[in-house]
Amino acid sequence: MPTMKRSCIAIAFSFFVISASSGQIKKRTVKETGTKKENGVIARIEKKAHKLIGTASFYADKFCGRKTANGETFSQGRLTAACNILPLGTWIRVTNLRNMRSIVVQVNDRLNKKNMRIVDLSYTGAHMLNYVKNGLAHVKLEVLDHAVALR
Repeated sequence: MPTMKRSCIAIAFSFFVISASSGQIKKRTVKETGTKKENGVIARIEKKAHKLIGTASFYADKFCGRKTANGETFSQGRLTAACNILPLGTWIRVTNLRNMRSIVVQVNDRLNKKNMRIVDLSYTGAHMLNYVKNGLAHVKLEVLDHAVALR
């Protein structure tokens, strides 16, 4: 009887570990970092440097020509981003953590509230970060000053 109880506990624990590790956005709390939860998205944020780490995707072609949250017309050829965590108009550097490629984009749209990703880039941005083939990438977002972003 005790062996059966142990095996049930082991199975339940393994399901918990698998479900916890399958999330798209890592959540760690360390001295230098904290977590931020907004609109159902949990992202790791480094307080001193204003950095977020999580999963990025890119826009589907069906959104071309539609209005973004700030009123601009969306184009796959521009370097823009959708993000539910940062304010509209924020300039960010997005770095693909797999290949360390980075680009600078401006947040001009919002993601669907059910979407658990931290950023959605245009096709051009995803292509420059080299994750179009995979569809998703593990990225780091760094908030920039407007003057820095224009350089």
